[in-house]
Formats: sequence, structure tokens, C-alpha cells
Amino acid sequence: MAFVRLEKTALSYPTRDGEVAALEDADLAVQAGEFTAVVGPSGCGKSTLMRLVTGLRPPTRGHVFVDGREVAGPLKFVGMAFQNATLLPWRTVTQNLLLPLEIVEPHRSKLRREKKAYIEKTEHLLETVGLAGFGAKYPWELSGGMQQRVSLCRALIHEPKLLMLDEPFAALDAFTREELWCVLRDLWEEQRFTVILVTHDLREAVFLADTIHVMSARPGRFLHRHTIDLPRPRDLEICYAPAFVDVVHQLRHQVAGVRR
Repeated sequence: MAFVRLEKTALSYPTRDGEVAALEDADLAVQAGEFTAVVGPSGCGKSTLMRLVTGLRPPTRGHVFVDGREVAGPLKFVGMAFQNATLLPWRTVTQNLLLPLEIVEPHRSKLRREKKAYIEKTEHLLETVGLAGFGAKYPWELSGGMQQRVSLCRALIHEPKLLMLDEPFAALDAFTREELWCVLRDLWEEQRFTVILVTHDLREAVFLADTIHVMSARPGRFLHRHTIDLPRPRDLEICYAPAFVDVVHQLRHQVAGVRR
């Protein structure tokens, strides 16, 4: 059974002019440990998908299942990262990383008496993303790329089964973005959590994902599914390989087609 499954799922938002359908008859299956990317035109419902899967919004119709159970409210075993790092400026990097542990059980009950172990865990994660020794810094002392590294660590600190990423690198320059592709690649290779990445960057999707789903224009549906057969682990040089470029061109053609 798929770890994440949508069955004929729809979500509409109320407006002054009536209901607006964001997602309609959406069917999706993501296996445990799979790295999935979702691409499509602006306004197609990609961010709506994140709200449904994480339990932040109930579907208007249809069903959403995660880890074998129908989603009935916010899920505690999900990590999330967004286009903006959304770090609390009055807390240090380490304190920002500890924030989910102050909220999510069973960590919340253990945090005070096992704080040293949790601090060591934050230090290990920061070292993994190239930020060893930055735990005492504040967000405003970090570059945008460094803040996004911290955001990734915060999303993973409570060892989530599912990581949801909504355009996490879109605001960064091309070189920093590619650096963070590799950071995310290495974190996933090490831990093999399930990932759903929402992105407009087709190269990013092909570089990172096992499977890519192409959505229609609003109301969003899943139109195409691509299995990415490029070997792992992937180095940035693969972005120039003919097989990589072919998949990007195919995706671009499909996304351009649904925008018309």
C-alpha cells in the first residue's frame, strides 16, 4: 500500500463569488521512502496538495491516506519547509531547531530531561548541512542559503516519516540552489524518509526525484507520471547529460501544454 494516497480528492475554497475549485478528482500514490516531485503551472493546486496531505485542510470530497490511515487532522510525523525559511529571529539556530521538539510528542515530554542528547542531535544535523559551529548564531546573522539549511534541519529534527517541501529553494541564487540540492540529496540518501517536493524548477525535480507528477491547470489533476531512471547518487554533472536534458524538455512541453 502506498505511504501517501489520494483518491478522487477535491478541495474548493469559498470566495465572495462562490466556491473556487483548487483540486479536482486528484489521484496520487507515493511509496514509502520515495522521493516524489510535483510540477505544474502556477495556481494548479500544488500548495493545496501540501495542506491536504499534512492534514491542515480537509478535502471537500474524496480521501487522503498517509501511512495506512485516513487523514483526519494535522499529522505530527510530518516535517515541512517552505520558500521562506520562517525562522524565529529572537531564537538562536539551535533554539529554532529545538522548536518542533517543544511541540511534538514524544519529544516534548522528554526534552527537558534529555536536552543534552537533543542538543547533540542538532549539532549533528548542522554539521551534516555544513553549518557546524553555527548553533549560537541568530537567523539575521546568516545568509539566505544558510537560513534554508537551518530550515531543512528543523524540518528533520523530529525524524519525520514524511518531508513536505514547498518551493524551498526558489528564492535563492542558482549556485546556492544547486548546493542545497546536494544537501537534500545527501540527507535523503542517509535517512530515506518519504519526500514530496513541490517545485517550478524542472531541473530540480529531475535531479532529486524518483518520480515526477505533472499537474493540470486549475482545478488541479495529475495528468502525467514520470519515473526517473537516472542512476543514484546523482552528481551535478548529470544535469548536462542528454538523458537528463531530454526529461526536462519533455516536462517543459507538458507543463507548457496544460497552461494553454
